[in-house]
Amino acid sequence: MPGPVDGRRLLLTGASGTLGRFLAPRLAGRYGSLRLTDIAAFPDPLPPGATFEPADLCDAGAIARLGEGMDAIVHFGGINTEKSLDAILPANIVGVTNVFEAARQGGARVVFASSNHTVGFYERGQRLTAADPGRPDGLYGLSKLYGEMLGRLYFDKHGVESIHLRIGSSLARPTEPRHLSTWLSNPDLERLVTCAVEAENPGVLMVWGVSANTRSWWHGDDAARIGYVPADNAETYADGIGVATDDAVSARYQGSAICAAGYTRR
Repeated sequence: MPGPVDGRRLLLTGASGTLGRFLAPRLAGRYGSLRLTDIAAFPDPLPPGATFEPADLCDAGAIARLGEGMDAIVHFGGINTEKSLDAILPANIVGVTNVFEAARQGGARVVFASSNHTVGFYERGQRLTAADPGRPDGLYGLSKLYGEMLGRLYFDKHGVESIHLRIGSSLARPTEPRHLSTWLSNPDLERLVTCAVEAENPGVLMVWGVSANTRSWWHGDDAARIGYVPADNAETYADGIGVATDDAVSARYQGSAICAAGYTRR
């Protein structure tokens, strides 16, 4: 069985989550060394060449130590949906700050799993570029905007490179009408992350984490700068997707149900 094709050393946070578990064996098969971490135990057999160490993102010392000797930190850790401020603040604000500080100390690049919920309050059908102002649909999306701006600060002040991936709906296949615009296939997720890890001299870049969907709402990003060319299209599954049953608020905005959660505007 062939060994890794690339000698880079990677730290993957959020390794025990859905996307982390998908990425772990694929990154381990491609790179020379993979260190996995999460606050929860890794539920799968460890991929060959990978190690796992539990850590809380709020533990700055632990994250700095895990980042030592790494070429890139692929940061998929933290809260991945709308939660209370008490939940978001430690995981997504303190945690991402510790990740960028670990990257600064260790000389690593950060590949940051941002989110489409940074722009969730744009209306559906509106075509966005990565340069359009953020319109977060909740505290989760707001925390991801913080991470993006932190990346800009850490490059301008410290020279830390970062690629920010505004991930859409990362699933094995689309299951609802919204996904025809937002779907990111599993193979395209793998392509996206490896392109971000391997891009030359990126500085700070923003890439939509989306497949080549015919109905995509997003364009005008830095995908070409990192060589990311998605291969899949949600339209392949369009005939098997039923009619939307969203409430009026969810149906109006790109962020869907997170926009509607706690919505009181009249």
